[in-house]
Amino acid sequence: MLAVLAVVYIQQGEERTSHSSSSDDTSSVSSEQQQILDTAAREAAQYDYDQAIQQLENAEGSEQTKTQEAIDSYRQKKEKLVSWDSDQPIPHLFFHSLIVDEERAFDGDGMSQGYRDNMVTVDEFQAILEDLYERDYVLVTMDDIAQLNADGTMTYQDLQLPPGKKPIVLSQDDLSYYEYMDGDGFADKLILDEQGDVTNTYIQADGETQQGSYDMVPLIDDFVQEHPDFSYHGHKGVVAVTGYNGVLGYRTSESEYGPESNQPNPDLEVDQEQAQQVAEAMKAEGWTFASHTWGHLNVQETSLAQLQTDTQRWKDEVAPLVGDTSAMIFAFGSDLSDWHPYHGAKYEWLRDQGYRYFANVDASTEAWKQLEPGYFRQARINVDGMRMREALQGQTDVLDPFFDVEDVYSDQR
Repeated sequence: MLAVLAVVYIQQGEERTSHSSSSDDTSSVSSEQQQILDTAAREAAQYDYDQAIQQLENAEGSEQTKTQEAIDSYRQKKEKLVSWDSDQPIPHLFFHSLIVDEERAFDGDGMSQGYRDNMVTVDEFQAILEDLYERDYVLVTMDDIAQLNADGTMTYQDLQLPPGKKPIVLSQDDLSYYEYMDGDGFADKLILDEQGDVTNTYIQADGETQQGSYDMVPLIDDFVQEHPDFSYHGHKGVVAVTGYNGVLGYRTSESEYGPESNQPNPDLEVDQEQAQQVAEAMKAEGWTFASHTWGHLNVQETSLAQLQTDTQRWKDEVAPLVGDTSAMIFAFGSDLSDWHPYHGAKYEWLRDQGYRYFANVDASTEAWKQLEPGYFRQARINVDGMRMREALQGQTDVLDPFFDVEDVYSDQR
């Protein structure tokens, strides 16, 4: 008897549930609809109101109250966006690989001073991110600023943000985890975790391998996950890679690690496949790639013939892994010319190879950019130990708009 009553109760409950789900109560949403609402909310938080509205309008159940309220809210917020004038500055800060273990990096060997000068630590970088966010900066990429038209000319884009928000580009150079960094307290490589998210492996001083966020890419991914409004349309930053030691921590160079090389990598094909998978996951998460030249060349000092050989090698060995790119971030902070527009054989060669975005290093000013019919160029500020020491000594104030150097600077330097 109890069993029969239980069955009747369950059946009645199922009938009530079924009746409720088919009723005219438009305030209830299914789990699938809630997922669409959540996705749209994240897109709206990153100022992509058009995409959020389109997704909701195209979704099943778009007539429901919650969906209509969200659409109305996003339309109102979109109307309040302000176009960033092309004459306004857009800063670009860049970093190298982050130091995880300061004791090993600053251990007094021949590499220590270079690390002190050219790197920041994980803790310093996280403090910088917090300051940038608190000061209302929003991450954009160079192609958010300018894009190539069908007629082959570059024009500024209509970059729209809420009043008070300010665009900024972040980039990272030399994301290859070079051989010389082994054992010095840096991450080992970028990998995909079980969920397919980009993370690092890191080898501790005792030899134990850890997995987690130990460098700029996963740290920014984590930060944007917690603070989606720090990212414009889901965009994160630019990664500039060479090729001579491979990419992303994988020894992928055919010329340096192939069967005919002096140090063949028996896992070359596996490394190439894994690097490609990581790069695809990074791009899906809002990262873009730039060439840093294959051999980390000083483009100003190298010959045209050397530049041509190097460019082709990058296209042969790196582009198949990270994808084609139209961005060139010059190594050594070099450039093809001073502030005057580009001209000459080297520029013409790079232009003919498809490069339209260029970046040098200039820490003399908060921001500088140049738009010409054939390209967009931006100056970057190096954020590193050397620049922070200059700030602490009163020799520069170029970092002041971005973060408080005294609060950020590690006392272990």
